[in-house]
Amino acid sequence: GGALGSSGAGGGVAGKRAVTMASSSSRQKSREDYRRAMELEEARKAGLAPAALDEDGKEINPHIPQFMTTAPWYMQSDGPTLKHQRNWKKEVEGAEEAKEAAKGKDQWYQRGKKTFQATKYRKGACANCGAMTHKTKDCLERPRAKGAKWTNKKIAADEHIAEVRLGYDGKRDRWNGYDARDFAKVQQRYEKIESAKQEEAKKLELEEKFKDEGGGEGDGEGEFLLKDEEEAGFNKVEKRVRTTAGGATGSVRNLRIREDTAKYLLNLDVNSAHYDPKSRSMRADPNPDLPDSEKNFRGDAHLLREGEVQAWNRLVLHQGQLSGAGQGHHMQALPSQAEALYKEFKAKKEKVAAKSKTNVVDLYGNAAREDKIDQRLLVGQTERYVEYNRRGQVVKGEENRVASRYEEDVMVNNHTSVWGSWWHDGVWGYACCRQTMRNSYCTGQAERDEGNHGEAAGTAAREVAVGAGGDGRKMLKPRGVGEASASAGAAGYQGKQQTWGEHQEVALDEEKLKVALGKEGERVKARAERDERK
Repeated sequence: GGALGSSGAGGGVAGKRAVTMASSSSRQKSREDYRRAMELEEARKAGLAPAALDEDGKEINPHIPQFMTTAPWYMQSDGPTLKHQRNWKKEVEGAEEAKEAAKGKDQWYQRGKKTFQATKYRKGACANCGAMTHKTKDCLERPRAKGAKWTNKKIAADEHIAEVRLGYDGKRDRWNGYDARDFAKVQQRYEKIESAKQEEAKKLELEEKFKDEGGGEGDGEGEFLLKDEEEAGFNKVEKRVRTTAGGATGSVRNLRIREDTAKYLLNLDVNSAHYDPKSRSMRADPNPDLPDSEKNFRGDAHLLREGEVQAWNRLVLHQGQLSGAGQGHHMQALPSQAEALYKEFKAKKEKVAAKSKTNVVDLYGNAAREDKIDQRLLVGQTERYVEYNRRGQVVKGEENRVASRYEEDVMVNNHTSVWGSWWHDGVWGYACCRQTMRNSYCTGQAERDEGNHGEAAGTAAREVAVGAGGDGRKMLKPRGVGEASASAGAAGYQGKQQTWGEHQEVALDEEKLKVALGKEGERVKARAERDERK
């Protein structure tokens, strides 16, 4: 409503103007007119006011942006319009109108239609056939030895040139101009050929039948016997396959004999091997748990795991690995060379495997060999001479020790035997004093001969280690020289009493032992205090 209005100051001048442009009118709106225009626009968007109409009386969508509805200055529009957004190409509009008018009619080229038949050559016509509708280079007739231009004979008629105006979709329609009635003639032609073939085959069959009846009297029992070539094709079923080019004979394979059990009935479990009804194939084994002797069918894919298929797969894999390294050859182009490379690779691989096996046998021996091992080696008899004394010490020669990853013959806490040399009631201990605590000190032969297996000595050692100090601390009595010599000849443990290279008789200094035990008690006490503070 305010598009044609003018401001209060320039109202008289605006009335004298002949043409008011939309851009100038929008700049001459006052603040009040602009506010009213915005309110009207909001009302139209909310559906409270009717939509604006263009010059054709069509409603304009109020949600269209302003930059699309505003017409340029050269359109000289007096109101709201969308004419500037429409297609101005009259030719396209005419083509669309012609397409709408031609709906339901056959608008296509009329193939083979002739218009005018000339009797003599005309200037500008085709030099080969004499038609005026095409040039010599576009002529589709067979090139004549002498064209119609020189012979003036057999002048071809002019073709009918139709002007078909199509749109974008019509030019790209692959079925445009197709007439289904033309294909009916093709069908009739091949049906006649098929019927002629059937009649000829029936005639030959009757001739063969009459020939057999005339010369085969008395051979009635061989009437239903199959020949070798017929029996060989028992599983081959011939059928007629109709195609667009006519009938053809096809064969259907992979059929079973009716007496055999169907593949899908071998295992009725729904989670068993998958059966494809279209190809009648079951790749997996329907009964994988049964032994092979009880199976009649192991799956169609079992042939891919037998015979030369695996060798071929290994050859393909080898060529693929060589191709990945840039050394392979194309198997289809050079099959013999590919096979020769694979044979060379297998020979090298077998040689390396044999060498590795020989090295392992030489290093560790072969327990599965057939020749018997020398019995002297089994009981440890060798040519090495070693002489021992009564205490088990080596006097002459060198003892062959077995190498171990752990330290051997390690004596701790004044013990003369290793931990684990004593076993009693499911508990390990030391054989020298029969202590069952691993960190205990050796109490000597006297404690062991009492029969308490080191229990009193263990209790005393714990009291010393955890004692509170003062006069109540109990000291362990060291093993003296006389005691050790007296216990050596006593009945009881007769094992080793010392390690090699050490003196048999050991004397302990009481003062040093007292100082060492005091330091150990202080260390244990300090550790207990630290644990309590934590």
